[in-house]
Order: sequence, then structure tokens, then C-alpha cells
Amino acid sequence: MNRIKAVFFDIDGTLVSFKTHRVSPSTLAALDALRAGGVKIFVATGRMLPMIDVLDGIPFDGYITYNGAYCVDATCRNVIYECPVPQEDLEALVHHLEKDPFPVAFMPEDAITINFVDDTVREVARFIDVPLPRLEDPRETIRRKVFQFSPYVNDEKMRCLEQHVIPHCEASRWMPLFADVNVRGVSKQTGIDRMLEHYGLNLGETMAFGDGGNDIPMLRHAAVGIAMDNAADHVKAAADHITASVDDDGIEQAFRHFGML
Repeated sequence: MNRIKAVFFDIDGTLVSFKTHRVSPSTLAALDALRAGGVKIFVATGRMLPMIDVLDGIPFDGYITYNGAYCVDATCRNVIYECPVPQEDLEALVHHLEKDPFPVAFMPEDAITINFVDDTVREVARFIDVPLPRLEDPRETIRRKVFQFSPYVNDEKMRCLEQHVIPHCEASRWMPLFADVNVRGVSKQTGIDRMLEHYGLNLGETMAFGDGGNDIPMLRHAAVGIAMDNAADHVKAAADHITASVDDDGIEQAFRHFGML
């Protein structure tokens, strides 16, 4: 495993526990050891940049946010790649919501807004320990670039939206209560490729950790894909190796398994 030069980490359920909402001491020590050994470390998340404060103090080399739709370097100021949702899909979605209202969180570069809040939205916010999105008329929101949006709908309704309302987009899930929607073909895999190109690294030198459905593209794409034991079975099936859960020092155990610590 001396060939691994870049490691990509999901946040929720991978770096950060759903129970403690923190990065464990064992994971912090492992990240320090990797960096000391010259390995670059990257975040690959569905979250937006202002919502990664749970990782404050950890010096990552870059951030893949919005599931690959917005990627920045270590300073968080230099944009490496961006892919906003097509305006026609946003307008079609807003028109659809006027006839069939359900909660949708819209995600421009630096904010999360929502058309309305219900019990499901509150439950998700409590589960991942984040504030409720700001209420805003989506007709105003879509005047800005939107990189991702999250409808709080089931799989059947999501498929209907993809087919009839937002044909240039596709959904992924890491929680059953809502879906992350990005431009079709954009995923954490996209973000990995952009980061590798930016830093002059090779795909064969990569490792990725994840636990959710939105992690599957990067687990399959990286040279070594590692699923946390708290992942669903279909996520584990996409990985090369399954480590312990986020609450049982899974990241540290994986690095020890591969002789990187």
C-alpha cells in the first residue's frame, strides 16, 4: 500500500459519527499519520462548504462538495471544478412544486434554502446535527447557481421526477428520507478525477472511504474502495474491503489492515 498517495473520505457515517457528530480521536491520529507520510487527504461529501465546520482544524488538501458538483483546493477559495444544475430543470421543478408541493432543499454555493419545513426535514436536521435550511421562495433561489437540490420524497416519486421533470439530473441517496440530486453524470467519482488532474496524481494511487449510496461511484472508481461496516449491503458490495463501523475505529483499522499505519 506504499503506492497510495491520495485518500478520499466521505463525512457523515465515515469520518463523523451519527452518534457523537464528531471525528474520533483514532481517526484524527490516522489522518495526521497519513499527512506526515506524504499522503494527500481529501473530503468527498454531499455537504456544502459552510457545513463542513465539523472538520475544522483538520488540514485537508481539497474538498469535493455537493457530490462532485463543486470542488475546491485546500484554501477553499480556488475553485477546481463546478457544475451547476441546468436552469431549465430548476425552472421545471419549481413549476412542478407549485402544483404538487413537497419539501426541496436547494443548494447554491454558500447557502441551503428550502421551500417549506415539515417533520421529515426536522428529523433529518436532528439526525445529522445541522441547522434547518433557510426558508426562501425557490423562484428567488434559482436566480443563483444551484449545484445540488434535495427533494424529501420516496424512490418512486424521485424516479417520476427524473423521468418527467428534471431529465438532465439524477438522484443518489445516503438516507432514505431524501435524495441528493446533481447533474446527470456528476458524482464523487467526477470530483476524484478533477482532484487527481489538479494535483498530478494517478487513479492507481487512490483509496476512498464511504458508507452511503452516493459513495458507490467513488468506491468503485478508486484503486481501493473501503466501505464502513455501518454501510448498507449494496454499498458494501461496491467496495474492495469492508472495515469496522465509524463508531468502532473503522478508518484506523483499515489503514492498519493495509499496512499504512
